Amino acid sequence: MTAQMTSAATNMVPTTSTAATSGSTGSQTPSPAEYLQYAQERSLAEALFLAADDKMVRIKDIVEQIKEAAVPVLISGESGTGKEVIARAIHAHSVRRDQPFVAVNCAALPANLLESELFGHEKGSFTGAHQRHVGKFEQATNGTLLLDEVTEMDTALQAKLLRALQEKEIERIGGSGPVAINTRIIATTNRDITAAVSKGQFRQDLYYRLHVIQLEVPALRERPKDIEILATHFLRQYCQQFAKTPMELTNDARAKLRSHSWPGNVRELQNVIQRAVLLTAGAQVTAAHLPIEVDHRTPGVDWVTHLPIGRPLRDLETKFILETLRHHQGNRTHAAKTLGISLRTLRNKINEFTSEGIEVTAPVTGRAS
Repeated sequence: MTAQMTSAATNMVPTTSTAATSGSTGSQTPSPAEYLQYAQERSLAEALFLAADDKMVRIKDIVEQIKEAAVPVLISGESGTGKEVIARAIHAHSVRRDQPFVAVNCAALPANLLESELFGHEKGSFTGAHQRHVGKFEQATNGTLLLDEVTEMDTALQAKLLRALQEKEIERIGGSGPVAINTRIIATTNRDITAAVSKGQFRQDLYYRLHVIQLEVPALRERPKDIEILATHFLRQYCQQFAKTPMELTNDARAKLRSHSWPGNVRELQNVIQRAVLLTAGAQVTAAHLPIEVDHRTPGVDWVTHLPIGRPLRDLETKFILETLRHHQGNRTHAAKTLGISLRTLRNKINEFTSEGIEVTAPVTGRAS
């Protein structure tokens, strides 16, 4: 995910003369106040995202350029950067905007369940199939199907996905024949997909089929100009949502936001501002109201520098995984990326820990787009 979208529009928000973005193709970024007012007046669907950084403005330009083409799009970037938000913007700004947008998390389900979820099944096709199930491909007919974290998909299922993209038809589990589909595919990944291809973890032919248009979403720390505009937007959004008096960020709060490394990207920023709004009584959000540390150190550094020689390797592995999860506030996707393992592998480790009675940091509630 990258810049942030909110309830926004199927048409471009009017630009402002006071918030020009350098390096753009002539477009200018509206202030958060103008953006919110425009969205509220029109009850708009998610379609745009606030961005002042040149890289993000370029992504916004590409969204505009491909609105008439139903080609696949591959969006890569760290977790929390706004990949799904951009996918929704592509859909909402396209000719398919009035048709369904359907999302499926490829990392959340085991291969057999994911196959049924994507392609559907007929009644009686397997134990527990008590009725026919229409899969996500059919649910997204004439619209857009988002394959979130597509690199977590089992390689056998990748072959079936490739055939669906090539032939524009699917076959339900237990079905007697093909079903024609007309679905635009957008896929996201937080992994280095070319590395996954070289290791045989992701099919090369599927990669080429998906990345007709590829968008690489930079981490929030790589686009500092977006931090304040997003923080201001979230501040106004949550003041309205929680019926609070309008608030503003003090200079020390702004400085603290700029100094943070944002390992959780836009999702972390959104959660920080949400908590600040809930816990601030006055009209100003100060640095003290922001639950972040300016000096964000690498997880487990102090422990690693004092390695306990003589302990079993599994104990050290367990300790490092738990420390990494704690550092990322329980976020499984972030922790898996830091550890260099798949999300499925991490979840298997966590299941082992919990079965042994080991306490594991739970994810922080709340989720940004």
